Amino acid sequence: MQRKGKRFHAVERGEDSPINFAVSSRDKSVLDMVAHAIAHKETFLTYQPVILCQSPDKPAFYEGLIRVKDETGRIIPAKDFMSVVETSELGRKLDCLALEIGLRTLANNPGLRLSINMSARSIGYRRWMRVLDRGLNRNPTLAERLILEINETSAMQVPELVVDFMKRLQSRGISFALDGFGAGVTSLRHLKDFYFDMIKIDGQFIRGIATHPDNQILVRAMIAIAEQFEMVTVAEHVETAEDVTMLVSLGVDCMQGYFFGSTTTSPQWAAPDHRQKGSRASA
Repeated sequence: MQRKGKRFHAVERGEDSPINFAVSSRDKSVLDMVAHAIAHKETFLTYQPVILCQSPDKPAFYEGLIRVKDETGRIIPAKDFMSVVETSELGRKLDCLALEIGLRTLANNPGLRLSINMSARSIGYRRWMRVLDRGLNRNPTLAERLILEINETSAMQVPELVVDFMKRLQSRGISFALDGFGAGVTSLRHLKDFYFDMIKIDGQFIRGIATHPDNQILVRAMIAIAEQFEMVTVAEHVETAEDVTMLVSLGVDCMQGYFFGSTTTSPQWAAPDHRQKGSRASA
């Protein structure tokens, strides 16, 4: 009987398949793009308003979203690279840059409240904490205007670590949001222990909610959970007037999405000479 070689077994397991090769090549291309952007200071934040339902004329806060430019100058959104860099050192560097730019933005705009995304993997990353300490040492009042968003899936990977981290930073005045609520695997046991200040309901439950009775029931349940644990609710990806009306009737506290404004590098609150500061932050 002919013996099967190593390459045969690799193909048999799918390790050497055209699909895996394509995925590997794509991931390497993404990693190279992000590394290039960091090295050449082509990282910045775009901003999107989060609207308070009871006062829709004025945003409750803005979310700052990390972006990079590729070698052609195109702006690349986080959804196109974050899943690839999340577990690498580049992911940690991007979290540091987002925080650094966010703190500088808060310092330049005293009336602003801003949320910044971070991965639970950055907890304990010394450089991230140095960025935070440096910013708060310069201006301790920034803490009460800073919201840190941790994705639900990321938080569930190290729940005990996240709980301790949140307690330490909440004591300094920082707020926390659980991002993408409902899309991950949050257990109610952990949710009870977390003490998040707000939950952001994942957009898959929000888009078209006006005509989806099942999602209306699910969102109503999420709102009830948030109320029980004294958390503010934010509906993500709100895109139509009909959905706005439905969400208000369900009792959501805040809304975010293209209906209220797309992401921008030039938000209305930014003075002209401050709009691009931080878009070329140091690596």
